[in-house]
Amino acid sequence: MDQRASRLWGLTSIAVLAWAEAGCSAARLAGRGLEGARTSPAVRPNILYIMADDHAAHALSCYGSRINHTPNLDRLASQGVRFTNAFCTNSICGPVRAIILTGQYSHKNGVRDNQTSLPDGIRTVVDALREGGYQAAHIGKWHLRRDPTGFDHWDILPGQGAYHDPDFITNGVRAKHPGYVTDITFDKTMDWIRQRDPSRPFMIYCHLKAPHRNWEPAARHAQLYEDVDIPLPQTFDDDYATRTAAARLQTMTIEKDLTRTDLKADPPAGSAGHELKLWKYQRYIKDYLRCIASIDDNVGRLMEFLDEQGLTENTVVIYTSDQGFFLGDHGWFDKRFMYEESLRSPLIVRYPREIKAGSVCEAMVLSLDYPQTFLDFAGVPESAMQHELDGASILPLLRNPRRPPRDWRKSIYYHYYESYADHTVPKHYGIRTDRYKLIHFYELPGDDAERWELYDLKTDPNELHNVYADPKSARTVAHLKEQLGGLRQRFGDHEPPGLSAAVPRPQQ
Repeated sequence: MDQRASRLWGLTSIAVLAWAEAGCSAARLAGRGLEGARTSPAVRPNILYIMADDHAAHALSCYGSRINHTPNLDRLASQGVRFTNAFCTNSICGPVRAIILTGQYSHKNGVRDNQTSLPDGIRTVVDALREGGYQAAHIGKWHLRRDPTGFDHWDILPGQGAYHDPDFITNGVRAKHPGYVTDITFDKTMDWIRQRDPSRPFMIYCHLKAPHRNWEPAARHAQLYEDVDIPLPQTFDDDYATRTAAARLQTMTIEKDLTRTDLKADPPAGSAGHELKLWKYQRYIKDYLRCIASIDDNVGRLMEFLDEQGLTENTVVIYTSDQGFFLGDHGWFDKRFMYEESLRSPLIVRYPREIKAGSVCEAMVLSLDYPQTFLDFAGVPESAMQHELDGASILPLLRNPRRPPRDWRKSIYYHYYESYADHTVPKHYGIRTDRYKLIHFYELPGDDAERWELYDLKTDPNELHNVYADPKSARTVAHLKEQLGGLRQRFGDHEPPGLSAAVPRPQQ
């Protein structure tokens, strides 16, 4: 038997043992009558959830990036399902983290912005999974303003954390760790997997700081892209002609709002105007991409580790980001707006036992869906959460990516609450369908028409032309407002008061 055949035989044997062990574990749980466990799944997979911070989908080459190459993330996508329409419901760090723990919109779980703590006593998917027999850990960024609860082990960055020689708080004990934060986070993830109880399935959140502002790369990537110019986005010189909120209020422009700390150098003497804007963009985007290079390196390292540990076949690996990010699109950095670059996240899921390699799914999914998906994989009923969940398990999409269930969502609801705080983006909510997006900025000064934006994503994918006031759009606006009101009523979102269902229609 040659070396490769021997390795394959060894991995197959381990996978068979893991299958049998997981099936026995599920049977034992069911035999004890544990409420959180179903009797149906023959295999209860491990779940490894990797979430970057501000990694835009258009900064992965498997999503067609024009500006960087991510070979290990591309390989992960080639081995699983890549989702082309994965979205967040509130494009800001803390709220997304609360959503993926609770399975509820921000107005229900109480975390509307980065200043709000996850409420004490709130039930999370981790509680349900542990009661169902899983062991659980959280490694890396936490950003919910209080210590984690419900985990067997937690090892978190304080606040945003530092890129170099960061402090970690390990089960309440704070200590400095020499090295680069992305490397350390993956090291800690692998260390916990090695030390876990191998007789039980595990759930681990591996949450990365990168590529969050201030974009400080590892030393090994400090010169990456040094001798090339990164291509400009098509909308780099957007004039916001038909968009009041974008034109008047935001403070996230490449031209004016990047700081000396962001850029890490003074501009060339005498540079001004468009030349200076171009220089700032190159400084910003290269450091951003260098941070992603470390993520890609470590994803490759982690996949090799799973192979070595015999865990690949029975581990669901998910790679995503808390939200998208503007990479010079519309002349901006940051997120928050409901525009596509900020709204959309990458989502890659690999599970060799059930997912066909190289699949692509175009159905609309939300970060809200992840808790139900974890429960579904684990064979734990939604009732174990003890509160209503607002999403839907994506397991049917993973099994059949090209044929979503007939009742799968046809639209998504979004609401951003942090009005005029960082980057001064006003509060807004909206609806996105496969073709249209309608947004309402409800604390924006001006008349009603200025507070609404409508985009036809088929003819205007870059969202440059707000056609809300176009008489030809009246029927579309009326239909979308009716759907939007229905979504707000369905999910019980009553901010601002009086606009949950009865949304005014434009003049016909």
